[in-house]
Amino acid sequence: MSVALKKYRPHLPTLMALCDINYMLLLRLLANKEEVGEQRRFFISDFLSYRLVINEVTRYTSLITINQEAVFSVTNKSNKSNKNDKGDDKTQDRQNSQALTLLQPKMVVRLYHDARMAEIISNQDVKQVKPRYDYPNEKMHLPDEKQQINFFLKEWLQLCLQHGQEYISQK
Repeated sequence: MSVALKKYRPHLPTLMALCDINYMLLLRLLANKEEVGEQRRFFISDFLSYRLVINEVTRYTSLITINQEAVFSVTNKSNKSNKNDKGDDKTQDRQNSQALTLLQPKMVVRLYHDARMAEIISNQDVKQVKPRYDYPNEKMHLPDEKQQINFFLKEWLQLCLQHGQEYISQK
């Protein structure tokens, strides 16, 4: 007796609703930023921030890059008691302390202003995310990878709106 596996089929209404929601959230986060090179940065905590950069603007579309930036500070305590030749504790602390930059997911999103939708163009440098993947596959993408990364983008954007504090540079 053979069991026929049913192939995953994307649920188009759910995917389109996510694209609509992500478009609206991105517009709220971008506020009045409409020129190439403009960016906004949202700090969630001392260790976590999100950066939105406008890469391209045309009449009907915009291309946005969204990066998550997480920085952790690690101190080497084994050499803490050793002083350098001049006895300068601050120099030694700088040498023993390292900032590790980890967890930097990146998405490129195209905003379609006429359709009021946001489409994820690439995720973690994976170009052309397909709506469906056969499973298992060589890169171990989920069958519903496109829908999952749209949910993930929605969570990022909601986090920025609810808890983010924008960094405003002084000119």
